[in-house]
Amino acid sequence: MSDVSAINEVLESNAPALFRALSPLGRRAFFPPDIPVQAAQARGKTYNGTIGVFTDGRGHAVPLPTLEQALNMNAEDRNRALLYSPVAGIPELRERWRVWQREGRDEELPSSLPFTTVGLSHGLSMVADLFGGEGRAIAVTTPFWGNYRQSFALRTGATMRTAPTYQDATFDPRGIAKALEGLPPGEPAVALVNFPSNPGGYSPTVEEREILVATLLGIAEERPLVVVCDDAYIGLAYGPEIPKESLFWDLTGRHEQLIPVKVDGATKEFFFFGGRVGFLTLGYPPESPVMEAMESKMMCLERSTVGSPVASSQMVLLQALRSGNMREEVAAVRQIGRRRFEVMRPLLDKLDRGLLQPMPFNSGFFTLLELPEELGLTAEEVRVYLLERYDTGVVAVGERFLRLAICSVSEEAIPELVSRLERCVRELAAERQAAVT
Repeated sequence: MSDVSAINEVLESNAPALFRALSPLGRRAFFPPDIPVQAAQARGKTYNGTIGVFTDGRGHAVPLPTLEQALNMNAEDRNRALLYSPVAGIPELRERWRVWQREGRDEELPSSLPFTTVGLSHGLSMVADLFGGEGRAIAVTTPFWGNYRQSFALRTGATMRTAPTYQDATFDPRGIAKALEGLPPGEPAVALVNFPSNPGGYSPTVEEREILVATLLGIAEERPLVVVCDDAYIGLAYGPEIPKESLFWDLTGRHEQLIPVKVDGATKEFFFFGGRVGFLTLGYPPESPVMEAMESKMMCLERSTVGSPVASSQMVLLQALRSGNMREEVAAVRQIGRRRFEVMRPLLDKLDRGLLQPMPFNSGFFTLLELPEELGLTAEEVRVYLLERYDTGVVAVGERFLRLAICSVSEEAIPELVSRLERCVRELAAERQAAVT
């Protein structure tokens, strides 16, 4: 039996729904006994001529003095930062990130050892490779982050099935089920959930979350369902009634046909945007046969694309996690976001609804505004007009949505930003009306 057949047999026996949900590439993938495996087996030997890194002959890096000075770490950590990372990531970092993720969680809830990726986009791309594929149904509510389409549909040939996130400017927790209506029973599917959302800046209330969980469990009664929890903005909820924890913890271990995947990382959680350290976590115990098989597949995908995650960024993050100060430091930056939210929220309430309709907004980095259809304006027209006439940038999402990023605008500037946007739409609407008459 070939190596990949043995790995797939483990999955088919121990997690049949997970095996059925794998894409053709996901089924083919396995980590061969190539250079990284052979180099790991030779680690610590007196003579080690395996790995292609320049060392002093005793396993230590030979740093350029400028880089050595820039990496202000002890000698052991600097050495790890300068050499290749293990393909799955630095073991201590993976362990500490698992502790970070699971703080306050029930010990019985299953979750794997997080697998290190080069940022969250890379993590989502790996999920697409594992579970996407030609024709695979990907359920997501609109409007959604555009890179989902690139990762799943463009790269793997999957089919995006959509339903509106909001009905009459109210969040619809049954949107995923609506997106999958008509899919043949038993056919595997993938659902993308992102809370706090990008571009929406929304997290479900307790009641909405309960409906959403029940809806996903209901779908899993009919088919293998991979639920990808894109937790890029996790923890950034501004209302006391809004749950801050990942939906992953409500789903893991709940149904044999529901396969939760958590995609998170230091990008937004630690405001380490340039670090590009992300993680993939699956809802299975870390040392289970299922995770041993899945790690082989994930290592194959990582090795065949980026080689291995960036060691220097991992070591910076590891030092932060070792410090013991991160809860307080992260909370302090989140407070900046809360204050900006508190400035933005009443301004949205005062907007002329004939010009701009705010979508629900209670968390995250963004707020989303809809242009009424009767104005006859597109979001792109408004965006360009703002750039050219008002020296102001916002993001156009689809035909009629505009995304404002509170993360990148100071408290003092938010009122002027909203004022300029409203004036812009009023002027454009008047010009359009004059042209018609």
